[in-house]
Amino acid sequence: MIKPNKLKKGDKIAIVSLSWGGLGDAELIHKYHIAKERLEKDFGLEVITMPNALKGSAYIYENPEARAKDLMDAFRDESIKGIFCAIGGDDTVRLLPYIDYDIIKNNPKIFMGYSDTTVNHFMMNKAGLVSYYGPSVMAEFGEYVKMADYTKEAVENILFSDCKGYEIKSSLVYSKDHVPWSEESINTARKIIPEEHGYELLQGKGSVTGKVLGGCLDVFPMIVGTEIWPAVSEWKDKILLVETSEEKPSPDLVTYYLRNLGAQGIFDAVKGILVGKPQDEMYYEEYKEVFKKVMKEFHCENLPILYNINIGHAFPTGIIPLGLDMQIDFTDKRIIIAE
Repeated sequence: MIKPNKLKKGDKIAIVSLSWGGLGDAELIHKYHIAKERLEKDFGLEVITMPNALKGSAYIYENPEARAKDLMDAFRDESIKGIFCAIGGDDTVRLLPYIDYDIIKNNPKIFMGYSDTTVNHFMMNKAGLVSYYGPSVMAEFGEYVKMADYTKEAVENILFSDCKGYEIKSSLVYSKDHVPWSEESINTARKIIPEEHGYELLQGKGSVTGKVLGGCLDVFPMIVGTEIWPAVSEWKDKILLVETSEEKPSPDLVTYYLRNLGAQGIFDAVKGILVGKPQDEMYYEEYKEVFKKVMKEFHCENLPILYNINIGHAFPTGIIPLGLDMQIDFTDKRIIIAE
């Protein structure tokens, strides 16, 4: 896998809208301005916005080719060192006909997002580029009042620093509070509570090293069978990352999604599984039972599973590199970037 250069102050990063285009809607564009100022002042980055990124949700929905052009142009531009996704959504898969994987491969740079951006991460994997499952412009960088310390530290320690040996620890705090996205809420901060669980070992033991591959479980059914979905052989010795979206899929749905992975032979191929904290801890205990049940169905009771990772739709969220070697000590519940 190709490793992009780390970011440094003064670097130019591009904002792209690859799925939902709400960042450019009149009632939400204040989130863009908050995020842009934060990226510039707190992180010292030069922010540019790709030509179609702020054209609004209607235009973005109707023009997947324009979305893809922004992504390809951002990769082509040698002055751009990172690409941050505006937000997730539900139809990034429509960009597939317009992606040139050689452009991505030949112009490696930081790429980050989560949720429906899972589709883009599998594009990066196909191109052989390490990418970063982490915060979005609209949600985390555009957070009202202040960005979560946990998320800010992840950006600084993983994107701006030599992250070899960096341990991704569980957040000490948590929030299930949802502040409405409106200009009237700009000065309203989330209510923060202590994290009660930390990382939980669902089954298995020991320590493994491998490259993480995965993303938002809800998105997998849209890309299974497409050109970006890896063959079972490509999952060999990987560490599977899964987390669930704000849709809070029912335990039955999660069961079906996992059974599909089992039927493909993916559980037999991977070394372990990392599972994200469910948003608002909805179905927190139920999901745990689903994972153990499905593993038993596929005779994978010894496959180690670490649960409740601060990633994706949980608040606060961190960053997990996809395609870098990661050491997961399941017994001691530690996640360390190994390269």
